[in-house]
Amino acid sequence: MKIAHMLKYFISLCFIISSTLIVSQEKDKQEQKKDTIIYKTGYGLRLGVDISKPALQFVDKSYTGFEIVGDYRVSKRWYVAAEIGHEEEITFEDFTKSTSKGQYIRLGANLNTYNNWLDMNNEIYVGGRYGLAIFDHTLNSFTPNVNSTYFPGIEQIVSKTQTGLTSHWFEFQVGIKAETFKNLFVGFSAAYKIGISIEDQEGFKTLYAPGFNRVFSSNTGFGFNYTISYLIPFVNK
Repeated sequence: MKIAHMLKYFISLCFIISSTLIVSQEKDKQEQKKDTIIYKTGYGLRLGVDISKPALQFVDKSYTGFEIVGDYRVSKRWYVAAEIGHEEEITFEDFTKSTSKGQYIRLGANLNTYNNWLDMNNEIYVGGRYGLAIFDHTLNSFTPNVNSTYFPGIEQIVSKTQTGLTSHWFEFQVGIKAETFKNLFVGFSAAYKIGISIEDQEGFKTLYAPGFNRVFSSNTGFGFNYTISYLIPFVNK
């Protein structure tokens, strides 16, 4: 009887150990399966517009413009990017009034420095662009700088235009893009621009170049944009 009792106890113990091992193995398999889930994000063409330019037109009647923005994701962190647009700006100085209008394009790439969680698709990026603009520049009027009480300077209307001017520049960008809804992004970027070659109207310096913005004496400039864009995903990776 004692041997039978011990055998029964041993069999029960083996059953308990076996059950525990089976449950543990199943748990490990489930955890491994969970750990191997791969979260994919969309790779494709993202197109949008710079909403700051039409907004600026409401507060600054001397400016009109629009810009289309786009990028294409080529790897986990790298995007090729471009902006294309048209601008017209009337510039008022102490003694002159001039107008610059034309088209521009900027081409380059962005590097996303942000580590997304799971299937998030946000960006904090740095980038570079080469810019090219073709524009017309008009000296509308000027006032002779005559420092005399008896012969004050009178504004002279000239309306002298030179067409086919070009400007070339490099710019460095930093910006963010956040996915607010599925495949819909809002973004902001700022740029520091370095002029390579900015043509001047004969007898008058170019004060504003489309795509470059205000031209300072050092041939440098600044820019920013606010964008809304939509991703057309071609594949998920």
